[in-house]
Amino acid sequence: MTAALSATIILQEWQVSLVTQRQAPINRGQAPMAGSAGASEAKSSYKSLDTPAQYVKGVGERFANVLTKLGIFNVRDLLFHFPRRYEDRTNFRRIARLEDGEWAAIKGKVVAVDSVPTRSRVTIIKVAIDDESGVASLVFFNQHYLKERFRKLYGKQIVAYGLAQSARWGIEISSVEWEEVREEAEPLSFGRIVPIYPLTEGVWQGTVRKIIKNALDLYASMLEDSLPERVISKHRLMGLREAVRNAHFPESEEAQKEAQRRLVFEELFTLQLALALRKQSQDLPGQGIQFAVPADYRRALHEALPFTLTPAQDRVIREIEADMAGSSCMNRLLQGDVGSGKTAVALAAILIAVKNGYQAALMAPTEILAEQHYLSLEDAAEKLGIKHDLLIGSLRAAKKREVYACAASGETQLLIGTHALIQESVEFKNLGLVVIDEQHRFGVLQRAALMQKGLNPDILVMTATPIPRTLTLTVYGDLDISVIDELPEGRKPVKTHWKHTGERQRVYESARKLIDEGRQVYVVCPLIEESEKLQARAATELAEHLQAEVFPDLRLGLLHGQVKTAEKDELMHKFRAGEIDVLVSTTVIEVGVDVPNASVMIIEDADRFGLAQLHQLRGRVGRGEHQSYCIMIGDAPTDEARKRLRTLAETNDGFIIAEEDLKLRGPGEFYGTRQSGMPALKIANIFRDIPILELARKEAFEIIEADPSLSRAENRFLQEELRRKLDGLQLATVS
Repeated sequence: MTAALSATIILQEWQVSLVTQRQAPINRGQAPMAGSAGASEAKSSYKSLDTPAQYVKGVGERFANVLTKLGIFNVRDLLFHFPRRYEDRTNFRRIARLEDGEWAAIKGKVVAVDSVPTRSRVTIIKVAIDDESGVASLVFFNQHYLKERFRKLYGKQIVAYGLAQSARWGIEISSVEWEEVREEAEPLSFGRIVPIYPLTEGVWQGTVRKIIKNALDLYASMLEDSLPERVISKHRLMGLREAVRNAHFPESEEAQKEAQRRLVFEELFTLQLALALRKQSQDLPGQGIQFAVPADYRRALHEALPFTLTPAQDRVIREIEADMAGSSCMNRLLQGDVGSGKTAVALAAILIAVKNGYQAALMAPTEILAEQHYLSLEDAAEKLGIKHDLLIGSLRAAKKREVYACAASGETQLLIGTHALIQESVEFKNLGLVVIDEQHRFGVLQRAALMQKGLNPDILVMTATPIPRTLTLTVYGDLDISVIDELPEGRKPVKTHWKHTGERQRVYESARKLIDEGRQVYVVCPLIEESEKLQARAATELAEHLQAEVFPDLRLGLLHGQVKTAEKDELMHKFRAGEIDVLVSTTVIEVGVDVPNASVMIIEDADRFGLAQLHQLRGRVGRGEHQSYCIMIGDAPTDEARKRLRTLAETNDGFIIAEEDLKLRGPGEFYGTRQSGMPALKIANIFRDIPILELARKEAFEIIEADPSLSRAENRFLQEELRRKLDGLQLATVS
């Protein structure tokens, strides 16, 4: 049995096992019903990390239900619910030395309690604390029950932490955490480095600390190190039990950092292990189509294209040729900034497939982009003798039946379309290549459905949204990656400017000068989230205003999601032909529209758009020989909005923009967790932890290469851990 075959089998077995577990009648973390015959017996027999959280001291059934909002169902979840940050409360400040605006811990006696009603019906509870150097007032809002609790603590010592502020009658401390000083109790919130946890409504820091401490005391000894001893020793990693304890209640700042390093390594290592297994299964020799690369196909391709390929395009095509000539399935991600020429590269792969007697399918996320691909490939496909068709949802029924028949008979060699391609009624005679554009906008199941239209077809996925290296290693770590990192010769960078709303008239005057020189202009209306109909109305109102007040003598067009397909086709044909001077549009022109003579992109209320979306909109200009401009109009009321607009004005580099976008939105929102397959990282940070990620990746791939089924004794716990976590790792692979 080959290494890759064993990797495939183990993945399939684990996935079947996980499906079976999900179909079991008792859900994860669900205990027997209270009052049932086995309930009391079960309660005493739960002694594993899978013990429902309600049986941890201090939780109970009601609070366990609240904890589910944090993704905590059992003891394991509790132990791995890590702090989001820490506060150093090792030293108590003297009240007399507190400064305004200082976060501090104090210790003193309760000497007075008072409640103060206000006109706004808010009751303020004030608790006076004396530490012999001075008196401070702890301030609580609408927590009436505290009045009686503190009265019972008269003369007793408490510790408190909060924000010190100068007030009329002395120092007040708000946002207070406090607890009574008890000799027998171990302080969890004071006199130490204190964990600050992610919370939800109905959950408090002090409560979480106590129940996690209880879980650690009883269950931490059950944690098994899944990392091989060789890996732990090689990288000088802290043991798992010690790491988990120090992640929650660090013995020192150094211990906290070492615990974090160990847990980050393990989290990223598990992810990379799953990616390595997936890549092994994809690289299975003999399972893919072994295409012959025709000797003369490059000459035919060059003659069919109206431009010369760049060195970057040539390099990527060579990588694709090598993939297609191999006996394993190609599974390649093609990255290229807007206007870099990805479609021409895809055409090379399509031509190889067709010349080998196979069909190709190209799936795009929107009808307008599918139509754009169809039109942009029309001339080249005709010169190359490739019969190609378009399949989108808005086609008439008779035309759809015709397209279905041609695809099923093999007459259509290239079928371009939207998700309409994955309908049951669509059949291919001999599908050998699948090209997916803007692949992150399709779900995992949609991609898989298209693959199943053929027998192990080669896969090429493309994106014009540059993927930061951090995500390349995590989400796309099981794909081979090609990057077109240069623009075609003669392309000039788009000059980008940010203007405030008061400068709008001057922007339009500048646009008119360029129109007088023969150029064309896009105007993108403000983004409205509520509905497509509202978006269409906003675009219509903007177009009417521009026609009546700003450009009464010019030819305007209007494009939005409510425009019918036939009307949209006619409109775009006129714009390409130069019969429209100004195209007012919603973001339907974000991707795929190619009009070389359009050299100005004006984006109204640009601060409402995301950074990646702004970059995609800018990519609609700068596609011809003339200098192009992108003008963003917006006042940007927030720091984040100002940073987005400044970033776009300062750089045309899509990878820099993608990194900034990732930092602003976070990895879970960069593409949308469900679409991208991005796992929820509990403790790792893909910006901070790149060095650890690279080490973890190297170790994981070496282990899978040496032991694809993880059957060796030293990898036994590793196999169990990966099997348990596999359900959460919806990887972004397309196969």
